[in-house]
Amino acid sequence: MRNAFLKALIETAEQNPKLMLLTADLGFGLFEPFVEKFPHQYLNVGVAEQNMMGIATGLSQKGYTVFAYSIANFGVLRPYEQIRNDLCYHDANVKIVVSGGGLSYGALGMSHHATEDIAVMRVLPNMQILTPCDDFDAYAGTHYFAKQPGPAYIRLEKGSVSQGIQALNANFTPGELTYFRKGKDCVIFAYGTIVYEALKAANQLHATGIDATVIHLSTLKPLNHEAIITEINKHKQVISLEEHSITGGLGSILAEIIADHGLRPQRFIRMGMPNLFSSIVGSQEFLRQYYKMDATAIEQQIRNP
Repeated sequence: MRNAFLKALIETAEQNPKLMLLTADLGFGLFEPFVEKFPHQYLNVGVAEQNMMGIATGLSQKGYTVFAYSIANFGVLRPYEQIRNDLCYHDANVKIVVSGGGLSYGALGMSHHATEDIAVMRVLPNMQILTPCDDFDAYAGTHYFAKQPGPAYIRLEKGSVSQGIQALNANFTPGELTYFRKGKDCVIFAYGTIVYEALKAANQLHATGIDATVIHLSTLKPLNHEAIITEINKHKQVISLEEHSITGGLGSILAEIIADHGLRPQRFIRMGMPNLFSSIVGSQEFLRQYYKMDATAIEQQIRNP
């Protein structure tokens, strides 16, 4: 995903000389092509994420479109006060781009597990949120948010996922639902690469007579609530799936929509990280299995109400 993001950023910088890329001493082996082409549109601020947000806000006040890059927790939790008071309060044209969303850096322990970021970012006024599931989403989403004013959070996962599995409606449209599968029995809402676990589970369920809809949300802000309400009303079972705490993320978003609109699904299941710090380390795949967020766990939840 990072390479897809960088490709879109370079293309944007070619058209916009007032685009700036900031990094907090990261991006080595990634940003060299950008630096070579646009040496005066790049700044490494050092290991100083709080300062980076202040610098980014200042540049935005001078008419720059700023992309500020870090690892997820370091780009969100460490400078959160600056994001709130500088970026969002001033509606600054700064895009926070992070690598390592969810459990991408699973082997590095809880300091690198980004499982609270959606909860704290979505509550901020003016903040927009991009949650790509593949390189296409990351590329198209970067182009889109580069042209949109105001703050945005772009949550990349560490690896690269080419669009090997084509969505039924593959165009990137902010706020809209991306369908990977349509069915009549249950609906699974997800974001990020974990949507492919949902699709795998849905295919396994189909072989046994259970027909599942699988929907990816490329953006969590903006979000088409009416489209979500329509899908919830169509299905008896509603499942949220995310590589994030079940507190404050997509599960909470759907619960709020259900409560606010008096919806009555027969069963609503939130799947994600329990509200704990993981003392377990391992690959992203291993941690999905351990915390019961993989295709097998999804299938079991839906099959055994």
